[in-house]
Amino acid sequence: MIARYARPAMTQVWSDEARLARMLEVELAALEGWRALGVVPGDAVARIRSGAQPPSAARVAELERETNHDVAAFVDAVAGSLGEDGRWFHFGLTSSDVLDTALALTVQDAGAIVLEGLDRAFRAVVDRAEEHRDTLCMGRTHGVHAEPTTFGLKLAGWAFGLDRDRARIERAVAGMRVGKLSGAVGQYAAIDPEVERIACERLGLDPAPSSTQILQRDRHAELLSALAVLASSLDRFATEIRHLARTEVREVEEPFARGQKGSSAMPHKRNPITAERICGLARVVRANALVGLENVALWHERDISHSSAERIVLPDSFLAIDYMLDRFAWLVDGLVVRPERMSANIEAGNGLFFSQRLLSALVESGMRRDAAYRQVQRHAMRAWEEGLDLRELARADADVATRVDLDRVFTLEAFTAHVQTVFDRLRELTATRSVPVHA
Repeated sequence: MIARYARPAMTQVWSDEARLARMLEVELAALEGWRALGVVPGDAVARIRSGAQPPSAARVAELERETNHDVAAFVDAVAGSLGEDGRWFHFGLTSSDVLDTALALTVQDAGAIVLEGLDRAFRAVVDRAEEHRDTLCMGRTHGVHAEPTTFGLKLAGWAFGLDRDRARIERAVAGMRVGKLSGAVGQYAAIDPEVERIACERLGLDPAPSSTQILQRDRHAELLSALAVLASSLDRFATEIRHLARTEVREVEEPFARGQKGSSAMPHKRNPITAERICGLARVVRANALVGLENVALWHERDISHSSAERIVLPDSFLAIDYMLDRFAWLVDGLVVRPERMSANIEAGNGLFFSQRLLSALVESGMRRDAAYRQVQRHAMRAWEEGLDLRELARADADVATRVDLDRVFTLEAFTAHVQTVFDRLRELTATRSVPVHA
């Protein structure tokens, strides 16, 4: 991921320095297992632990130019500084034992950052949902006015979506909380399973119940897919903001700082650039999920066709999601909401959104449904085409006005009568997550 969309903490998690440090951590944990079994002398393990340092990325790269093997270069870089004890470094291990177990540690750290970002985004959405619980706005289907809802109800739906996303990410990260130190094809010919158990315990991982030379890549595919679904949720929310920010709608606006320029050519422009950026990055994360699925089917006990792709898609997906969550929370926190424009857009519909209530009232009065539908539709189409008000047309139709209480039909309160039901559910959810909400 280019630096423009990479935040410092997540960048550090995926840095070469952090990767090499975790690889050393795995190697040292394996040595502790060998020491427990009495294979590697305890004093040698102690000297290695005190003397081994993560090599620099530059030194590993230098050695890799000769070995053409990154893990061999890493092992040579560390073992070369350990003297006679260096013979025990990487004992009984194969490259993927170290790489896959270190990657599992990386995913735990990266996943924790994503979950923190999700929690912040969730809190921001819940706060704004409560603030606008009763703020009427027009609901749209197919981009066309449907019936009024509230802006808070719209945001409450986002909050529930983020909670589902969190559950998926948690599950996928937990699925990666496994290590493997089972040797060349996973049959423990060169290493005792007890070494794996001890090493994984020290690392805070579970031993994989079975592995080949690698951890099977369905775990990684699930992780990338969960990140892609989260990206798609943020894409959906950002797309909504973009539509509502259009000049013709103008119900919301992105924060616009003093000194900011919306266009290099047009000084009047205030564009939804952050929402658009979120939508664009979502495409990258979704595409990366396909790579994860392609990586599941490997040859026999393994090939390395997955390796080069993972070096790109895993860090890039986490970096992009981390950035997207941060920008989304910022966007929701500072979103300019215009209730007056929402009211104006509702009134611009000439009362057409009351059509279902009028239909239901006529049916309740005893009129056959199709006849009632056709009668309401006739007035609605005239209101639509001639710019008339459905309420006035209904009042002028004696066959309608004498059958139903039009004052009861044409009331905006009907559209908010049960909004609190959803907010009660939201408060139940936030209570379980210890998220404070406004009364």
